Amino acid sequence: MAKILVVDDAAFMRMMVKDALSKGGFTDVTEASDGAMAVEEFEKISPDLVIMDITMPNMDGLQALKEIKSRHPEATVVMCSAMGQESMVIEAIKSGAKDFIVKPFKADRILKTVNNILG
Repeated sequence: MAKILVVDDAAFMRMMVKDALSKGGFTDVTEASDGAMAVEEFEKISPDLVIMDITMPNMDGLQALKEIKSRHPEATVVMCSAMGQESMVIEAIKSGAKDFIVKPFKADRILKTVNNILG
């Protein structure tokens, strides 16, 4: 089963993504609440996929994406963004993000993206 790292500073968003993933059969899910923690957790668990918010305190999603990709170019990261963050999404894709999900998102959109990427 795929290991997935969910990164968001909002606990309810992490819970929402985790619930959607578990309904799709993905049960090996680790959480992180900011970019610095995401980089740390990535090193510990080597996830198959990271689902990460762009806007977070300490280290934002773009910084964390760049840090993870510099250490692990093969890392698969999907960014989450709110409406109106198009420039950040473009920067994330240029920095190596595989895809993005626009908030607020529905469970089926999360699962569709995860299944497309992980097969």
